[in-house]
Amino acid sequence: MDALYPRLLVEDFATAADFWTAALRELLGIEPVKVIPEAGYANWDLNGEGVLVLFSRAAVAAVVGTEALPARPTGQDASMLVFRVDSVDDAAPCLAAHGAEIVADPQDRPAWGPGLRTAHLRTPDGTLVELQSY
Repeated sequence: MDALYPRLLVEDFATAADFWTAALRELLGIEPVKVIPEAGYANWDLNGEGVLVLFSRAAVAAVVGTEALPARPTGQDASMLVFRVDSVDDAAPCLAAHGAEIVADPQDRPAWGPGLRTAHLRTPDGTLVELQSY
């Protein structure tokens, strides 16, 4: 089995698409392959490989028949996106400048692995993101 790409199911498609378009443009120099607001769908590739897909949570709920369930779990996060970057110290403020909230400042994590440095952020649509450099 191959893991193709991360797909985020988002409540507020427009906010998420705006954030990731600006952030991925600055971090990776890439533009969306497509953004289809009426379908709640957007995707980004780098060198022919999928980097990220956004999909409206409501659109997916309609496909799988879960529209009647609560929209989001409460309490602890259910998932997190993890990105390897050249410099956590540069990438964290970059994402913050586009509206993400830094929830754990850049710091070394020797217990997690040699030379590992991380920062944790929450995007404007609520997604928890971990940045790693090592």
